[in-house]
Amino acid sequence: MPIIVELDVMLARRKMRSKELAQRIGLTEQQVSQLKSGKVRGMRFDTLTRICAVLDCQPGDLLRYEPRPEGPIMAGEGDEA
Repeated sequence: MPIIVELDVMLARRKMRSKELAQRIGLTEQQVSQLKSGKVRGMRFDTLTRICAVLDCQPGDLLRYEPRPEGPIMAGEGDEA
């Protein structure tokens, strides 16, 4: 996926453990782990808001777009919203 989650980088900058973040934003440690590893297909805006509030950062500090090489578009990727 061309969206890279850099939650682990921000946690390191803030010297905070995943467990503490999970407790403060109301998620399980497993859910935070999945966010850190990029294994999620989406994130609720209210979750992103809570993470940004706790880590005192902007969404752009947590998410990065990295285009992939040209190739076929997967189903749903080119759909207009």
